[in-house]
Amino acid sequence: MATHTTRMLIIGSGPAGLTAAIYGARAGMEPIVVQGLQPGGQLTITTDVENYPGFRDVVQGPWLMQEMQAQAEHVGTRTVWDTIMEIDLESGPPFRARGDSGDEYIGDVLVIATGAQAKWLGVPGEEALGGKGVSACATCDGFFYRGKTVAVIGGGNTAVEEALYLTHHATEVTLIHRRGELRAEKILQDRLFAHPKINVLWNKRVEAFLGDPGAGGLSALQLADMQTLEISEFPVNGAFVAIGHAPSTALFKGRLEMDANGYLVVEPGTPKTSRPGVFACGDVMDHTYRQAVTAAGTGCMAALDAERFLATFEYLQGEQAQAAE
Repeated sequence: MATHTTRMLIIGSGPAGLTAAIYGARAGMEPIVVQGLQPGGQLTITTDVENYPGFRDVVQGPWLMQEMQAQAEHVGTRTVWDTIMEIDLESGPPFRARGDSGDEYIGDVLVIATGAQAKWLGVPGEEALGGKGVSACATCDGFFYRGKTVAVIGGGNTAVEEALYLTHHATEVTLIHRRGELRAEKILQDRLFAHPKINVLWNKRVEAFLGDPGAGGLSALQLADMQTLEISEFPVNGAFVAIGHAPSTALFKGRLEMDANGYLVVEPGTPKTSRPGVFACGDVMDHTYRQAVTAAGTGCMAALDAERFLATFEYLQGEQAQAAE
């Protein structure tokens, strides 16, 4: 068992965490990044990335995250392959965390970049065809379906918004919902029903994603009628699962303020959480945009605000020490 100390402790190693690390390292804070269960975040399970600034051609998600990590380490970041299991925020700063390895991590400031995971259906073909016709992010992957037919699975605001967005690319969008009415806000429903490119399949449940991952990818959805139980196939080029996201915030429950969906609440326009010295960035606090570039932007903000906080904190500590002499 070892103890690791740093001026900036970062939990999570996606675009938000690694960008915070780059800025923190350049400020001389020698950050430690604890990578977590999915080093590199969601981009490590994303194949083609076409919308990250600075790359004219399509790049691979895992490669992009390797480059971010290499840059962070080059400027002075230390990355650790561990998963934080316990954390003490009440007595900080400094803040103490314990990893699955048994090691202890102590940071003068804490940056939380644990991200969020898309909720999936868990049906056959979903995992095998991920990135090959099956996606959970229309704004990330919709561009690849120009002139093609796509389906969106879900019935809430996210599903309707994704369907409307996809009309900018696809020739036809079908919303598939297992009930006979949507849960989305009425104004979104009105826009959906009025759009000439969008159809709705009611009372249908996706039983499987069909296709060959090695040749052509997704070709159809296997559907079950919720009323008649009849099984059918629905040909489609792409399918977007839009049943919500789950932020990775269980570790902070009861320790930091969260919204009704479990996302960390931050001061508007900043990465500052409800506890001084603790900052949140990326999808763990962003349920609206959920893009790699916006995550990186909030990672930058977190590092800059953490640096300012620590400078003020250390100054006040010095003042108190002088007063006590």
